[in-house]
Amino acid sequence: MKHDRIVGEDGRNTQRRPRIGVALLCEVRQGTRPWKTARLDDLSPGGFRISHMPDARPEVPLRIRIPGIQLLSARICWERDGAIGCEFAEPLHVAVFEHIVKAARGA
Repeated sequence: MKHDRIVGEDGRNTQRRPRIGVALLCEVRQGTRPWKTARLDDLSPGGFRISHMPDARPEVPLRIRIPGIQLLSARICWERDGAIGCEFAEPLHVAVFEHIVKAARGA
């Protein structure tokens, strides 16, 4: 599947990292909009994909609350058919990434 890549104002275009499939409910918000429940479909230390967020605005940073983790910031890198791919402002520490994956898999 090809995605329409969105490059930030700084021209950054990072390589896609391998992602782990998860099915995890989280909350997302852009700007002053209300928090929305969203499903995280895959995750890497550098980013994630949300299955359905058709009203996302690529120019506005995204905030995400993953259960048990501090509030995180991200930017939208691509969008297609209502799904979005995002890059964390700061990559997740490997221990945090592993914790989220374990929690999502019920381990």
